[in-house]
Amino acid sequence: MDLIKHYIVQSITAASSNLRLNSQRIEVIAMLKEVILKSKDIQHDLNQMKKITELSKIAIKLDEIHHYLCEGSIDFLKVTDKFKEHSFNLIKEMTYMLDMVNPYTFRQTIDRLIEPEKKVVEIIIEPENRVDTELENADISINLDSPNNFVSVSEDSEEISSLENEKDKNDPPSFNSFETTILKPIKSIDSMLSEINIDSEMPAELEEYSKLMNSNADLSSKNGFDILTQMHEIISEGLIHLKHRSLVPSKEVIESLRACLIVIVAVVKSKEIDIKNYLNRAEVFGKFLHKIKTEEMK
Repeated sequence: MDLIKHYIVQSITAASSNLRLNSQRIEVIAMLKEVILKSKDIQHDLNQMKKITELSKIAIKLDEIHHYLCEGSIDFLKVTDKFKEHSFNLIKEMTYMLDMVNPYTFRQTIDRLIEPEKKVVEIIIEPENRVDTELENADISINLDSPNNFVSVSEDSEEISSLENEKDKNDPPSFNSFETTILKPIKSIDSMLSEINIDSEMPAELEEYSKLMNSNADLSSKNGFDILTQMHEIISEGLIHLKHRSLVPSKEVIESLRACLIVIVAVVKSKEIDIKNYLNRAEVFGKFLHKIKTEEMK
């Protein structure tokens, strides 16, 4: 175990716990910690980050921590107090960084900086991976200000189907392509879920949408979106279980699948909203699906 890396990562985690984080910021912080843990030469990587305006301030503070751990005389009786100091000093600079970047720009910058040989490839989706019913407009806005952790199925449907027509014109073309691909099936899947209940027949499109969600999970993974990858995988697996009737299409199941859809939209559209309840529900549902899979393999 590399104690220096883990000390720095824990400092980032402690600092972030003092911030109000939306889904995009959680994703960026996860990527930052990944950079530290996977770094083969932290000093070199931090020096490179200092050259970038958006990352320079946080890189300087992280470099100070690194220097303290490598060069300083560590008083282990006071290490807890020092850790608190290091974490506190990261808060301001972390806020600055999070205001300047989003998951896509952060990943693109880090890849170009630390792995110069890696090229940013324009995102495309193969025709055979598209569903027959394509949406003209898949820009979805969500209102999650409900006082309850989770609103009713009908209210969830209204949240997902409410369209936001304005796009960020400053987004790179490749991210716009990614956004379009990820959002395209959302409304259709939500509409399909609205028609499913315990007594209904399972729609023929379930398997097709499951394959599409699996494809979009791979696409999200390749572009460094861990949360998006997880949500797509849960939906894909959930739809297959519904098709094979190994999962009862109860109200709870439908709401859990919609929670995944809401998280996907919130992450892609950079919504300044708190999606922790939806994310928690989706993750609990994912664990439940994993349990089903484990039992089937016995």
